[in-house]
Amino acid sequence: MSNLFRKKSIKTMIAQSQKVELNRTLSLFDLIFLGVGCVIGTGIFVVTGVVAAESAGPAIIISFIIAGIACALAALCYAEFSSAVPVSGSVYTYTYATMGEIFAFLIGWDLMLEYVLAISAVATGWSAYFRSLIEGFGFHFPSLLSSAPGTGKGGMVDLPAIIIILLITALVSIGVKESTRFNNVMVFIKLVIIITFIIAGIGYVKPENWTPFAPFGFKGIVTSAATVFFAYIGFDVIATASEEVKHPKRDMPIGIIVSLAICTILYMAVSLVLTGMVPYTHLNVGDPVALALKFVGQNQLAGLISVGAVAGITTVLLALIYAQVRLSYSMSRDGLLPKGLATVHKKYRTPFSNTWLTGFVAAGIAGFVDLTTLAHLVNMGTLAAFTLISVAIIILRKKHPELKSTFRVPFVPVLPAISAIFCIYLSISLPAITWISFLIWLSIGTLVYFLYGRKHSLLNKEQ
Repeated sequence: MSNLFRKKSIKTMIAQSQKVELNRTLSLFDLIFLGVGCVIGTGIFVVTGVVAAESAGPAIIISFIIAGIACALAALCYAEFSSAVPVSGSVYTYTYATMGEIFAFLIGWDLMLEYVLAISAVATGWSAYFRSLIEGFGFHFPSLLSSAPGTGKGGMVDLPAIIIILLITALVSIGVKESTRFNNVMVFIKLVIIITFIIAGIGYVKPENWTPFAPFGFKGIVTSAATVFFAYIGFDVIATASEEVKHPKRDMPIGIIVSLAICTILYMAVSLVLTGMVPYTHLNVGDPVALALKFVGQNQLAGLISVGAVAGITTVLLALIYAQVRLSYSMSRDGLLPKGLATVHKKYRTPFSNTWLTGFVAAGIAGFVDLTTLAHLVNMGTLAAFTLISVAIIILRKKHPELKSTFRVPFVPVLPAISAIFCIYLSISLPAITWISFLIWLSIGTLVYFLYGRKHSLLNKEQ
């Protein structure tokens, strides 16, 4: 039983990362834009409207604040870990060093599902905005080829979702430098368009649209906070990039905190303007931001928003594919997954085959599966990761007081404990089917660990 809780030495982790199979090309600016690129996407262009209409009303701004506070507490923990242990793998790596192999494998297994489902769900949102964009130019995409079976839209396959995933997969597979340049340009376009919407929309805000402010009560606000966690997935992606950052100890914590701060401010501003422009009951659509501008007669600007949404959601896909590949790469390098996933391409210096495997799986799900139920699993996975990172930082401080980091979480263990409790509270608000699906996935992961991971683990071979 003690083997289940064996821990990987932090010195070994750091020494392993310094062998540098991957290219160290990312700057602080790249990190911030990677975080913003992943966080600001479907959440701001899709989730804001749907959640406001179904469970929060104008009080969605409070839901974003609650989710933002929970994320900020977890972000502090990520920031300290990323500067103290600058190794790829994010919470999987941190858990391996503090809580043991079985916990590390299960949270890694959990995050793999989270990232793949998030890629698929985001691609579905991209598809909706893309169709809206080309329809503005007089083109119509056949409904038979624009939605997955079971969505009630008469489709057989969501072809645009499949195509965009495979295109981004190709980009990520040929190098982090090329991916980063593309990401930075797309994020800049996205930020300009979001700020344009906020400035233009303020003039059309009607305060009476904010009444009633919380039509679904406090329970609706909390349920919405758990749901909009989907919108915050991304800042932790930065923690998967440690081994490709030029100055990880200095830049990682700054990148995590700054990207989260930027995104929280933008979410609050957009949700406030959006619900002020349009009665919340009208916002349960796939493109609520564009709808709001059409509602006030700004059709040309609505078309521009669609361009921003397509660009913005594209960067989310890039960051999620990148994170999924770096996570499974780290697990494979430790022997917990097949070693082929850790093979680095000699020319591109990326986990090439791993990247394409991720792309094909996510594209298959996006093209043929109705993600309505599965999307909640993404939130569950994030909350589980945030809970573990909060506990792990307490253990790190106690077991490894000698570690030096450029950022330290204040008020340990009180603040991390509050973070863990906060995340558990939000997870309880998720539907029962989400918990059932989550436990089934963890059960499968436990089986995989005992049948494969435990035996092939590098720590097992050393012992």
